[in-house]
Amino acid sequence: MSNGAAPVGSGERITNLDTVRGVATLGILAMNAVSFGLPAPAYFNIDYAGSRTQLDQAVGIIGEVFIDQKSMALFSLLFGAGIVLFADRAEQHGRRPVLLSLWRNLLLFGIGLVHAAFWVGDILTLYALCSPILLLLRKRSGRTLFITGAACLAVSALWMTGTQMVIDPSADLGDYWLNERVSMSDPVELAFIVDFGGRGLGMMLIGVALFRTEIVQGTRPAAFYRRLALGGLGLGLPLSVTGVVIHSSNNWNGDVALIGAVPNILATAPLAISYMALITLWNQGRATWLHERVRAVGRMALTNYLAQTVLGLLVLDGIFEFGTLGRTQLLLFVVGVWTVQLAWSRPWLSRFCFGPVEWMWRVATYRRLQPIRR
Repeated sequence: MSNGAAPVGSGERITNLDTVRGVATLGILAMNAVSFGLPAPAYFNIDYAGSRTQLDQAVGIIGEVFIDQKSMALFSLLFGAGIVLFADRAEQHGRRPVLLSLWRNLLLFGIGLVHAAFWVGDILTLYALCSPILLLLRKRSGRTLFITGAACLAVSALWMTGTQMVIDPSADLGDYWLNERVSMSDPVELAFIVDFGGRGLGMMLIGVALFRTEIVQGTRPAAFYRRLALGGLGLGLPLSVTGVVIHSSNNWNGDVALIGAVPNILATAPLAISYMALITLWNQGRATWLHERVRAVGRMALTNYLAQTVLGLLVLDGIFEFGTLGRTQLLLFVVGVWTVQLAWSRPWLSRFCFGPVEWMWRVATYRRLQPIRR
């Protein structure tokens, strides 16, 4: 094997990236479980389904404020950093970083297409499609990358606002907000795509910026991350709460369906960055068994992400009748899967170098057999 194809040694790993990625992988299930077990509109409209009790409603609102889109943003942030890290290391080993990265992400696109054939909420295809942009901009300054990423989020917010102003909510929102059996109109679907892509690409670029400025690696002093966490929470939480207030005060009416999402879109970056800072502070502390378990989940992020879909579809759309569970019951499922993934990831990595899907992706990337057993 050439040096570029060798597995990364434990001394070369950036443990903070593993820790943040582990938390993001677990957190994204709390978002996705809603679409595994409830009709499509319930993902955006807490009042549509799964909120039969006050506890269900509280779970939905807490998820909307603290988790919805923020976990994906954290995941996207890490993907952006990972693109740069892979390209930099490939270049250090004398490989063609752009060609190898493009091939690697073409393979990821294929994995995403298979995933999307089973579940509509796949994000791997989006990540793969955005990767050429990240590679093109990866050597720009942190300031330029951050501004470009923030601009993507702003475009998403403006597009949602403009779309709300031109649609007829009762006729156009369909399975976005009002009726799972009626397709959303083209303008609403376009707004959804712009929002999904804008937030994803924006957070990936911000992730590259945080990597280039050596923030996401966790090497800055603890005081820096405390300030970053407080600033992000101070800006992001009021925005996220405002979105919920707009929707709930209007009884989740379609007249504010898109405009009510705008504060949450704007809250995405500051809250995701604050979460990254808080996780970094935790990672800088004394290592515990939980640190090791979470890092293992992060090192097997692709395997665990796909396994969440398998478990979600089997349990929430198989064993239980789809759409019959409340949000509290979905939360119990989420905690159960977290327990399983925290339990299985570290024992697997104590015997093998990679998660099973990561290994297959690596073999296809380098087009040669890779070691897997330790």
